[in-house]
Amino acid sequence: MSETRLAPLTAAADWPGITGADGTRWHYLDTGATAQKPQAVIDAVTRAIGVDYATVHRGVYTRSAEMTLAFEAARRKVAGLIGANEGEIVFTRGATEAINLVAQTWGLANLKAGDRVLLSTLEHHSNIVPWQLLRERTGIEIDVCPLTADGRIDLDAAERILTPAHKLVAFGHVSNVLGSVLDAPRAVALAHGVGAKILIDGCQAVPRLALDMKALDVDFYVFSGHKLYGPTGIGALYAKADILDAMPPWQGGGAMIDRVTFERTTFAPAPQRFEAGTPAIVEAIGLGVAVDYVQAIGLPAIHAHETALVRTTREALRSFNAVRLFGPEDAAGIVSFTLEGVHPHDLGTILDEEGVAIRAGHHCAQPLMDHLGVPATARASFGIYSDESDVAALVRGIERTLRIFG
Repeated sequence: MSETRLAPLTAAADWPGITGADGTRWHYLDTGATAQKPQAVIDAVTRAIGVDYATVHRGVYTRSAEMTLAFEAARRKVAGLIGANEGEIVFTRGATEAINLVAQTWGLANLKAGDRVLLSTLEHHSNIVPWQLLRERTGIEIDVCPLTADGRIDLDAAERILTPAHKLVAFGHVSNVLGSVLDAPRAVALAHGVGAKILIDGCQAVPRLALDMKALDVDFYVFSGHKLYGPTGIGALYAKADILDAMPPWQGGGAMIDRVTFERTTFAPAPQRFEAGTPAIVEAIGLGVAVDYVQAIGLPAIHAHETALVRTTREALRSFNAVRLFGPEDAAGIVSFTLEGVHPHDLGTILDEEGVAIRAGHHCAQPLMDHLGVPATARASFGIYSDESDVAALVRGIERTLRIFG
């Protein structure tokens, strides 16, 4: 195997979920599902929910004001990470809620029967089901863009499919199964070329790719904090300021209002208009610290590191005749495969006995599984804490599995 090391990117002590007190290592290869948390994030969450805790945007006392500043600082950090303005960042529970928010606000206000939405074959269920629910309410039509032979969204096909009837394109930036990376600038240009808006699901992109919303000119961009080494229950919707300002509120309650009477309510400006109720204060602060952590390492370094691990893994797996690999050679942080004669769930169970954690299943992408002609795949996904020892452990586990099923 090629030489691949994390140092000096990060220290083992930063990852208590991976390195045990006795120094043993858990070979965690399920970062695509959720990332482990660095000690800095754990410490920040502990402080925020403990000695620093108070509500935000409401109290006139000092600690509340300080927590409000920390909460809004997290919004600025998220905006800075993706090249946006803080007023264009709406905190959500995650990418799923962000897509539903767009569907149920912008979608209901702007789409009607006969309008068309273009998705792709590789989309996560979270970027399929909200549009199907909107179809049931409005009568819109959904088209599906096929994939290239190596598992990328086929933008040549998208160009042929798109018409002025298409009002929205919704694509994943990095496939959570194949690791294939969308040519996002071209996708944006194609959508805008027919007058459509475009939403990009960035869950697998934000933890590893440098982004600039202004340069990209995307209309909507969503991601989840827990895949970015932050807490669960927090994510973000980016939307262009003029689009966000024109969108009606989604949920009603405290914090998103200007003035309430029984006769009429007026609403706060964006992004507060979309953050009804007490927000995920602790989670947002933890996400802000995760952003700091990632930026201190540098996204180009993270991407290069994970790319090397993907290359090493694919080379190693190709030595097994029983392995079928999916996705492109330059996949971003993810390797999906099947083992002939072994269900991915069985492989996952045996690997677990070897101290290796992978994802096995349809990965919330059943239409893609149908396209690949398999019920499920095994997926190894990498993070900034992954190293060559994880790949070696995966290979040993596969060798043991083949002996058991041989």
